[in-house]
Amino acid sequence: QVQVVESGGGLVQAGGSLRLSCAASGRTFSSYAMGWFRQAPGKEREFVARITTWSIATWSGRNTYYSNTVRGRFTISRDDAKNTVYLQMNSLKPEDTAVYYCAADHHRTTIAAVTSPTDYDYWGQGTQVSVSS
Repeated sequence: QVQVVESGGGLVQAGGSLRLSCAASGRTFSSYAMGWFRQAPGKEREFVARITTWSIATWSGRNTYYSNTVRGRFTISRDDAKNTVYLQMNSLKPEDTAVYYCAADHHRTTIAAVTSPTDYDYWGQGTQVSVSS
C-alpha cells in the first residue's frame, strides 16, 4: 500500500507556470506507475498525465503519456530515490483551473496509456490550481 500527498498548487496568471509534487510513502514507490488527474467544479475527473515504472521504454521516452489538452505544456517526471512524482505545468490557461490529484497504479505499471481513474489504486487529497485570465 502507498499513501500519496500532493503539494505545489496555487494561484497563477495565465501564461505562468507551476510545479506540482506528489510525495509517496512506502518502500515500493518505484513499483507503481503514477498519474495526475484533475477535476474542475461540475465536471468529471479527467486524466492529465502518467509515468510508468522504469522499463526499456524509459530510454526512448515512451514511459510517459499525456492528454491532448496538456501535451506540449505539461511534463511529468519521477524521482524514485525521493519517492516523488512531479508535474511541471507551463503556459497555463484559465481552463487548467481544477483540483489536481496524484494517483498510484500497481497493476499495469509498464503501460503508458492508462487513463481511466478506475485503473488507479491509491489517491491523494488533491491540490488546488487556479489560473486567472
